[in-house]
Amino acid sequence: MMSNSITVKQSAGTVPEHSHQRKAAIATGGIADHAKKTRVRPIQNFDLNRTIFNTLEGNLPRLVIQTRIAKDVSWDADTARSIEQMYSAKSESKKLPPINEKLLRFLTEECDFDVEHADGSFLDHLYYCYEYTHHYFPGHSPLVMLLHSILGTGTNTFAMAKEKIPRLQPLMDPSEWNHVQAFPSVLRLLYDNALFQELKENPERDNLKEVHFHRVIDNEPIQMSGKDFWVQLNYQLIHLTDFIPVSNWSAHYADSSFILFRKLYKFLQETGKLEAKISYTPPPFFGGVKGEQLPLTGWILTLLPSGISEAMTAKSIRKFSEKIGHDLSYRLVF
Repeated sequence: MMSNSITVKQSAGTVPEHSHQRKAAIATGGIADHAKKTRVRPIQNFDLNRTIFNTLEGNLPRLVIQTRIAKDVSWDADTARSIEQMYSAKSESKKLPPINEKLLRFLTEECDFDVEHADGSFLDHLYYCYEYTHHYFPGHSPLVMLLHSILGTGTNTFAMAKEKIPRLQPLMDPSEWNHVQAFPSVLRLLYDNALFQELKENPERDNLKEVHFHRVIDNEPIQMSGKDFWVQLNYQLIHLTDFIPVSNWSAHYADSSFILFRKLYKFLQETGKLEAKISYTPPPFFGGVKGEQLPLTGWILTLLPSGISEAMTAKSIRKFSEKIGHDLSYRLVF
């Protein structure tokens, strides 16, 4: 996490330097609790308005989110060196594919990702997802993950205007576009939980033919085949790996992104639909806090039941969609 006093400007054509947490995930093909290898401290005078959560309303929701993301992480020197070596070896083993120059020009000249950053530009997050997908989701385009939030985030920030869609769409193939336009909608539907529960409880889920829902940026109706939807859920899982706490997983068990990751990971495993490689060992339900300085709010959040956290997140998602006229209804066709 960078100092909140620094204003970050990045070009979409420049691959950013990843954090050690991101490099470790890419190097190992999974996520881990780094409690014994890091020291975590709150960032003082953190400005939430410079992040993708600047649209979040209400003192309590803003305080909860700020407590969860305003963290400064320092790494054990030996661990940092080891991660750098592993990451360099992984990067050399399979070079990132080049990105279409016209697309890069569009991202650089027509999009604004600087409105979406918490710890550096949101491009850091996009390139992490792109690189992880390249290594660990073979047979599926990593470009989807570079562009997954271009049509909106879960907090109503938009990197481009909807009027630019006709210029963006031809810069990728139909399958990539299908996943890119769907991603913000599916993310909201997962957090809203109704679709997830229906799919989980329906014994006919293996026969899923189509999923109908609405595009976030303009509420246009869109649909995916059942086959593509399972692929989309793997993309969503990769995305969630970048929102996992760096350490002390037991203490942060009720973090909303961590909850959704655990649920989706288990669901895809149990249904045999987990295609992306993501190594993950669930945390013990109880565990001490090591190497992390928690503010009072942070200690209180360690006691928050996951069910309450899920309900708060779902309520927030519904408010965000209502505010922009986005219809969260959906239809599963078997």
